[in-house]
Amino acid sequence: MLPILKSGSLLTFTQSADYNIDDIVFCKVRGRYIDAHKIIKIDGGKGFLIANNHGFENGRTKTVYGRVVRAEYQGKVIYLVQ
Repeated sequence: MLPILKSGSLLTFTQSADYNIDDIVFCKVRGRYIDAHKIIKIDGGKGFLIANNHGFENGRTKTVYGRVVRAEYQGKVIYLVQ
C-alpha cells in the first residue's frame, strides 16, 4: 500500500469544529511533533487514534490543527477533498 501523501507535498488544510475517521489531519504527535496523520478511531475521552496509511498506529492525540483538503506534488494535485 502506497502512502496517500508524498514527502515534500504542498498541503492545504482547513480548521473544523469536528473531525472524522479517515480524515488526514495536522496534529501534535508525542507531545512535540506536528505532522499529518490519518484518524482511524475517535474516543471522546482519549481523543483521536492516529495512524499512517499502512495501519501503523502512531498513538493518540487531542490536539488537531486542521484537515488536509488538498495536496500537490511536483505541480500535480495528488489528493483533493471534494
